[in-house]
Amino acid sequence: MIWLRSIAYFMLLVLSTVLLVGFGVLFARWMSQKQIDRLAQQWACLNLWLQKMICGLKYEVQGREHLQKSPLVVMPKHQSSWEILALLCWLPSPQSWVLKKELLDIPVFGRGLLLHRSIPVDRKAGRRSMLQVLKAGTRNLRDGRTVIIFPEGTRVKSGQKGRYNPGGALLATKTAADVVPVAHNSGVFSDGKGLKKYPGVIQVRIGAPISATGKTAEVVMAEVESWIETEMKTLPLRP
Repeated sequence: MIWLRSIAYFMLLVLSTVLLVGFGVLFARWMSQKQIDRLAQQWACLNLWLQKMICGLKYEVQGREHLQKSPLVVMPKHQSSWEILALLCWLPSPQSWVLKKELLDIPVFGRGLLLHRSIPVDRKAGRRSMLQVLKAGTRNLRDGRTVIIFPEGTRVKSGQKGRYNPGGALLATKTAADVVPVAHNSGVFSDGKGLKKYPGVIQVRIGAPISATGKTAEVVMAEVESWIETEMKTLPLRP
């Protein structure tokens, strides 16, 4: 039954992407950036709701009040695709996501990512990719956009910890933007990059903004890592 529900959701995810993102791509020249951003948020909220209704995947959130200020640099734990939908739906709009450039190769969806002012990076480019994040991230923050960057750079399995990269912290110190860390246990309910999604309640903790003013990137990153990993130890590791 779990597999059937997961496959049913995936088919609706593909359909909603083709219809909503495809609509945005086709009519982008006649749409404002605000309308494009709103369409992306509606796509995310729709699929978050579909996961709840079809897969029984619910959630509880603590700390939404910490998202009131904008713009922000948001640094979430990355375990599955769920948090992408959730944060795109919840976070203040407009937003710009730092993501791997390979996602731009996905038909329709990749074009939609560019329209949404995402920040694609080549993870093999080293220092050059860092400069990409700093340049585009600074521009987007100054335009009032919330910038989301996964500090570990890629998905990590539930109960595991990756290496925290300094890109988001460097961006925050350069622009004096506050950083909001996010911990959650979505990986408990999803098999990573696969389709299978288990029913249950995802626990999400949104931290208070961390000021980057007058701090080094190393200090900011250490504060983010400490907060996220401390919270992760309190979250359930089973559905």
